[in-house]
Amino acid sequence: MSQTEKRLSLGGREFILVGTAHVSKESIEQAVQVISDEHPDCVAIELDEGRYESMKNPESWRNLDIVKVLKEGKGFLMLANLILGSYQRRMGSDLGVKPGDEMRAAISKAEELGIPTAMVDRPIQTTLRRAWGKNSFKGKCRLLGILIGTAFEKEEVSAEQIEQLKNSNEMDSMMAELSEYMPTVKQVLIDERDQFLASSIWKTKGPKVVAVLGAGHLPGVERHLNAIAAAEETDDVTEIAQVPPPGIGSKIAGWAFPVAILALVAAGFFKGGGTDSLNMLLRWLLWNGSLAALGTLVAGGHPLAILTGFLGAPVATLNPVIGVGLFTGIVQAWACKPKINDMEKLNDDVTSVKGFYKNRILRVLLVFFLSSVGGMIGNFISVPALFSQLF
Repeated sequence: MSQTEKRLSLGGREFILVGTAHVSKESIEQAVQVISDEHPDCVAIELDEGRYESMKNPESWRNLDIVKVLKEGKGFLMLANLILGSYQRRMGSDLGVKPGDEMRAAISKAEELGIPTAMVDRPIQTTLRRAWGKNSFKGKCRLLGILIGTAFEKEEVSAEQIEQLKNSNEMDSMMAELSEYMPTVKQVLIDERDQFLASSIWKTKGPKVVAVLGAGHLPGVERHLNAIAAAEETDDVTEIAQVPPPGIGSKIAGWAFPVAILALVAAGFFKGGGTDSLNMLLRWLLWNGSLAALGTLVAGGHPLAILTGFLGAPVATLNPVIGVGLFTGIVQAWACKPKINDMEKLNDDVTSVKGFYKNRILRVLLVFFLSSVGGMIGNFISVPALFSQLF
């Protein structure tokens, strides 16, 4: 048995864990071979039901409603998902492999042999929301920096380098680096999913189970399966299967700017009368609105979206539940309606700066993102500016 396979005998059952690299020809062959040789009672796949449905129906993008995505608060999640997916596609393009081909091959072989399959991963939306929500402000900035850098990364990766990623020494080094640089992201993306995957694999039916997983999950999944079998931990993953509610600190931070701004404007009224109060209010409106509008302009937004950014940013600041990106994104989508051609080229266009401006769906997301950043910067600038004017 290779170092990317683990065979465990637990509780009268046999679990065979197959570690893969998601853009590796060898991983495709390995997954198919193990299933053929072992003929298990169930094949567990590192996918969630949503990604599995998208894999079965590659034309599902035709039903994309970008306005609905924004209204449901999934604009950033969609952008992050597209960027991460494009990075994997670039890694596999020179090798003739698409991300997840080993999962597709494993599912196909299982269906061919009449073996049931089980999707055992946590929904990607939950994982991304937890990675964002559990991070500090500094961590969020780092995460954004990584995503932006990943979007336009052009470094080529060889087949040998891909295969080395399955080696335990290489993987241990990567995990140690990620844990040191972004411990919260590593906890959510790796540690929590190790636990979730192990719990889901344990709940599958049959005495022999083959699980096809990313190689980075092998040590953690093995550890959790052993602990579950020894009754050292429960397989209840209810807590990590949910998006954590905003903490008291987040709630306070969300209302900090509107409260501070209103308090400063009120203080200006009591100190200098209506004129000073009005000047402070106008100064805040200009800082907040103009920077949100500037962000929309930089994103190549329609003039109506730019105007919406200017007028909507102050409203969004006073109501933290609604972001200015929602306003500007919806107006951009209405003024420059995405076409079928934009959907067809979405995955290709996300790999370049030019593509973001050319593709109408990506430009909606860019308008949403940059106008939100502009409005946030405007708030950070305006509060100290108002404070200095007052005193």
